[in-house]
Amino acid sequence: MIHLTGKLICADEAQAGIVRTYLPEHIRLTRAEPGCERFEVTQAGPLVWDVAERFTDRVAFEAHQARSRDSAWGRASAGIARDFTIRED
Repeated sequence: MIHLTGKLICADEAQAGIVRTYLPEHIRLTRAEPGCERFEVTQAGPLVWDVAERFTDRVAFEAHQARSRDSAWGRASAGIARDFTIRED
């Protein structure tokens, strides 16, 4: 199992607008991926979102990361800070 937890931290309202625009489709696509057991992103403050992910294995997690990078979400949100911790059990 691969677990990712942490925060997505926007620098300003413009970045927060990017999150609000692109996040719903990113969530939908991620939850449909093979091996995705949990994918939750919840707003924790005006510019901060809490992220919790769980994938069945490293292969599924790495496939998710690759898809995300090449997606509209990945391109639009590339400049937004992330503070994530990844653990494997």
